[in-house]
Amino acid sequence: MARKMIARVAMAGILIVAFTLGYVCGSANPPQASAQIPGGLLEKAGQGGGPLAAAAQLGSSITEMEQHVNGLQKNIDTLKKIQSSLTGK
Repeated sequence: MARKMIARVAMAGILIVAFTLGYVCGSANPPQASAQIPGGLLEKAGQGGGPLAAAAQLGSSITEMEQHVNGLQKNIDTLKKIQSSLTGK
């Protein structure tokens, strides 16, 4: 009976140590994420067909829209500066 109890405690201890070691090793060096697609791969995917081409076209469209929105935001900021200088606010 005592041997079973010792074996169970030892097994539980080994599992806890293995989990802890895996957790520490996994969180010590998190993987680096990169959203950049190298080498014009997005353009090549957009030329094909199917869902990958549609996703590539959507990605390039979103990028273009973001550039346009940034340009418009700069124009709005410039207009606000001009308005504030004209009204004296």
